Amino acid sequence: MMTLRPVNHCGKADYGWLQARYAFSFGHYFDPDFMGFKTLRVLNQEIIAPHNSFQARTYPHVDILNIILQGHAEYRDNLGNVIRADEGECVRLSPRPDLSYTEENVCPQTPLTRLQLWLNACPQQEYRPHQKIALTDKKNQLIASPDGENDSIQLRQQVWISQICLDSADATTVVLRGKNAYLQSIHGDANIHSHDGSDISMNCNDGVFIQQDTKLVISAKKAFRGLLIDIGE
Repeated sequence: MMTLRPVNHCGKADYGWLQARYAFSFGHYFDPDFMGFKTLRVLNQEIIAPHNSFQARTYPHVDILNIILQGHAEYRDNLGNVIRADEGECVRLSPRPDLSYTEENVCPQTPLTRLQLWLNACPQQEYRPHQKIALTDKKNQLIASPDGENDSIQLRQQVWISQICLDSADATTVVLRGKNAYLQSIHGDANIHSHDGSDISMNCNDGVFIQQDTKLVISAKKAFRGLLIDIGE
């Protein structure tokens, strides 16, 4: 079963220095029908103006993935530990409950655009040091997984996150590992055909909920880049 999450139904915010789009309830945006999806708690795309930052805050027991689409980000905790992530990189933070963290756009001219995911971490798994990888431009790539296979980022949950890149009119077949998945368009349009014979069409920045399907065929109507979150529940 597949269900479209159109971009124009998502939550939005514009604070001048920050423009945001929320797939699920977050901050001021609340929709009881969209409180996350299984272990996927947050999926935001945010644009932070040059030389602006979020105030320091603490986090629940989650893994945070930030995929930098444009610009340069710096993450700092209140002990002074710093990690920088640049365009084309993905960084995972596993926040400690006793520390607060800030995120800053360190570029004086370029907005920082990034996708941010929060994934509920297994309660038995404690804090892990940060991890960062480069994303291969225009190629399919496993970004994160439970055991760090293929040099991917390691998560504290049974979730596999992949980048899907297709040229216009190309297609790929994806075999899912879990019973649930969420596909987010970063740019471009695609048709999704599921193993049960259903079809759905998604446009740029749409999302698709996928449940009880084992195999998908993703066909690009034009050049497509997407994020597939395969949830092992």
